[in-house]
Amino acid sequence: MTQNKGLKKTLTPFMLWGLGVGYVISGMYFGWNLGLEKGGTGGMAVATLTIMLMYITFTFSYAELACAIPKAGGVFDYANKAMGRNIGFIAGIAQIVEFILAPPAIAFAIGAYFNAFFPQVPILTSAIAIYFIFTALNVYGVKAAASFEVVITVFAVGELVLFSGIAAPRFEMSNLTNNAWPNGWTGIFGAIPFAIWFFLGIEGIANVAEETKNPQKDISKGFGWAIFTLAVLCILIFFTATGIAGWETIVYKNGISGETSDSPLPLALARITGNSHLMYHLLITVGLFGLIASFHGLILAAGRSTYEMGRVHNLPAFLGEISPRFHTPANALIGNMVIGILALLSGKTSEIIIVSVFGALTLYIISMISIMILRKQEPDLPRPFRVPFYPAFPIVSLIIATISIIAMFIFNLKLGLIYFSVLLITFLLYRIFKRSDS
Repeated sequence: MTQNKGLKKTLTPFMLWGLGVGYVISGMYFGWNLGLEKGGTGGMAVATLTIMLMYITFTFSYAELACAIPKAGGVFDYANKAMGRNIGFIAGIAQIVEFILAPPAIAFAIGAYFNAFFPQVPILTSAIAIYFIFTALNVYGVKAAASFEVVITVFAVGELVLFSGIAAPRFEMSNLTNNAWPNGWTGIFGAIPFAIWFFLGIEGIANVAEETKNPQKDISKGFGWAIFTLAVLCILIFFTATGIAGWETIVYKNGISGETSDSPLPLALARITGNSHLMYHLLITVGLFGLIASFHGLILAAGRSTYEMGRVHNLPAFLGEISPRFHTPANALIGNMVIGILALLSGKTSEIIIVSVFGALTLYIISMISIMILRKQEPDLPRPFRVPFYPAFPIVSLIIATISIIAMFIFNLKLGLIYFSVLLITFLLYRIFKRSDS
């Protein structure tokens, strides 16, 4: 019998920074460049700056919730306390959708990297193999998993800084302004999900609150250092990568039109060094660290959110059990892996990313409403960290997230209907089974 003796408290502020940056950093290496096809440099820049403002205001607001309610369920626990079990359940499912569906897209990109070096190994084989390897690492223990995450995150950050240093001398403003608005102002809305991909997943810091040595103080430090690091990297990468030879050269494989690429930084660097230079191969090799950091980190966060939903019996109870040997949510991690591999087998990576972003925006909207309700209904709730400029920060984040999810629904109607159908069906099943339990 698996006993719930609780999760081990081993994480420090530096480990939280590593996790926060690691969850997100793959978004700097691939995916964001596809927003340039939708909006050009003008539309993508406006979308990115707006989304950056949303994430800065959201991060500090979410840190208040995480410090006041340091639970592994994250938004599920916050919404539960603020708005009751029904909204809490919807928030929990939205969080699981985000955290379970982002890793398959990253796994496919990792498989493509391995395939470039070892063409005889199929992309899908590599992708499934790394699912098993990193799920096993997370089952083994959170300290080992987090320590590994910090190391590869430092490598990935260093590589982005190195790329920016090589690219900056070749920057030309004319490359940013050329064909900057290919689809006019509507391009801003088309670029939104790809701007979100720059930052998607930072909220996962909250899901390891129960494993943090001093969550009431350390969670806010982890959030603050992580969002600062990511905002700086986002600006650096956007300007240096697009400023070398224009946005088309980092979107299309042939540099003009046609098939799009998931490798904007190698495409940009090839314009400077050629594709046989040592620095070019170094970028591709170390770029793999960025993908692995996000893949591994999101597996860690997903395990905690699924575990919490299982622990309170909103999902099958076995998902809420702790391994007696490793003190990790092993069942939740393995269950998430099975769903992730099934999503991977669909081969629809861009669609998987968009559905994941729908989950994230739902999480942001519900959590910003929760912080304002809790401030009013529970003014005496211990809040070791308080969001600055309240209520402006949560309101700004709420408005941008709401506009973003509406725009995404209009631009991705079919995927939006699939996502909201998943929410509705799981909610109806939840109500039916909860009623039969009582």
